[in-house]
Order: sequence, then structure tokens, then C-alpha cells
Amino acid sequence: MKVLIVDDEPLARARLMRLLSAINGFSCVGEAQNSQQALALCQQLQPDVLLLDIAMPGGDGLQLAAKLASQPVPPAIIFVTAHPQHALDAYQVCPADYILKPVSAERLSAALARLGNRTRAHLERQQNSADIISYQLGATTRQISLNKVQYFSADSKYVRMVFTGGEALLELSLSQLQQRYPLQLLRIHRGTLINKHYFSALRAAADGKHYIELTGLDSRLEVSRRALSQVKHALQLATG
Repeated sequence: MKVLIVDDEPLARARLMRLLSAINGFSCVGEAQNSQQALALCQQLQPDVLLLDIAMPGGDGLQLAAKLASQPVPPAIIFVTAHPQHALDAYQVCPADYILKPVSAERLSAALARLGNRTRAHLERQQNSADIISYQLGATTRQISLNKVQYFSADSKYVRMVFTGGEALLELSLSQLQQRYPLQLLRIHRGTLINKHYFSALRAAADGKHYIELTGLDSRLEVSRRALSQVKHALQLATG
């Protein structure tokens, strides 16, 4: 698993790297000396685990952990600090563990062993396997990842699934889809669910109606008056 070490002290980073090199299954993919560097490296390297100091200049580790926690699949956080008084605040951001310096090989190994299914790699495998939709194309059963689907709409007794490059009919109902994927899908009309990942704009028309624009889609999708306030709220949360 990929580990990013974040500490403003070079000697502390070097010690963690040395200890980590003796633990099977984990490798250091980068080092950062402050939160800004760490955030940039997280985006670039996509580490599974952060060994994260708390007291650092230019933004502490608690603030960084809170930012990372808002990601769909955040890395696991193991705080490594010389300050036991931060423990209560640290656990507000749900770390995998909290280690006090000086770090021993046994304590670090135990913390990494307890990660279990909390790592990015596990969560991504779980997410990828869960977000697969099967559909029929003639006599052939095909599969597509939900992240490629732009929206679903009611079509007689079926549901029409529109995705990048095509569309298909499903026997699942809109309600079943919404229950299965509550975080990804948003109902904008009695007969329409959109994938929030493709949201581009919400626009008001001259006739008083509102329409959703989705990335990669030429046509607009109508938002019902009943759903409008809920749609606005959900999209504000999604776009941050």
C-alpha cells in the first residue's frame, strides 16, 4: 500500500521512512513538510495511508485530515505526534490510529496492521464492484459503471439509462436505483434521476421552469417545482 509521510521535521520523516521500509506490504511514495505540500501530493499520488504530524507551520494536520475526509475515497490517517493533548481533537476526524513519538517499529507495524478495510485501495475496490449496472443488449448481458451514466428516466414500464456513447433500457425502477445509489443519484423530477457527477448548471427559463444541464449532454432536463428546493440544496452540497 502507498504511504505518504507528512512531518515538518526531516529527522522524523527519515525515521518513519526507515521503519516503514521494514514492513511488508507498505511503501513510502512521497514526503511532505507541510499541509499544502501534502494536499498537492495526495492529489498527485493518491496514497492509501498518511502518516501525519499534527503541529506543523502553515496549517496543522487536523485541518488537513478534515479536508481529506471530505473526499469520496479519502486515505486512511494515522497521526504521528509528540503531543498527547491533541488526541481528543484528533479523533473528531476519525483517524485510523494515533501514535506518540518517538515511534517504535512495533507500534507502527501494529497501527498499519489494524488498517484492515479502511484504506483507499479497499474502498475503491468496494465502490467499483458495487457501482456496476447490468443491462441487456439483444441476447447479450453487458455491464457499465455508474460513473459513466448521465441520467435515468422513466420510459413506459422500463427505465431508460443514458450514458456516454449510448443508452439502454433497464427493468429496475427509479426508486430502486435511488435506494441503491443514494449518494450519486439525485431525483430532479418524478420521472428523472441525474448523476450528480455530471451536473453542469441549473438554469431558470423565461416560462418560469428550471432545467438541469449535464456535462456531455446537448439537451436540458426539466426540474419539477416540487423537487426544485431539494435539488438546489443537494447541488450546493455536491459542489461545495
